[in-house]
Amino acid sequence: MYAELNRDVIAQLVHEFYDDVRADPELQVIFEAAIGEDWGPHLDRMVEFWSTVMLATHEFRGNVYGTHMELDGVVPDHFIRWLALFEKTARRLFIPNLADEFLLVARRIAASLQYGFFGKIEVH
Repeated sequence: MYAELNRDVIAQLVHEFYDDVRADPELQVIFEAAIGEDWGPHLDRMVEFWSTVMLATHEFRGNVYGTHMELDGVVPDHFIRWLALFEKTARRLFIPNLADEFLLVARRIAASLQYGFFGKIEVH
């Protein structure tokens, strides 16, 4: 378990998490429709995003909300599945307080996006 954050361990989190997403029968469909076959650029952007959030690197530039609002086929259960996979990965890789920090951000993201899609928040 990692007790310190750096870009390499964030990259490990991103890659392992998205391996799980790609193996999930419901999430895989949504992500493949948006990303296609070449996951490299998306994974790079997610490492930039999480490095910006967790390490204040300011690498990430983009409109997370607007980009996600363009997705089709998203249902509330997708957010529950996404968070469960993210939590599993974060808790496997990081000591509890670091995992908790990642999960705080992930829950806020999920709540914001869920509100944008459905006008209500059911993710806890």
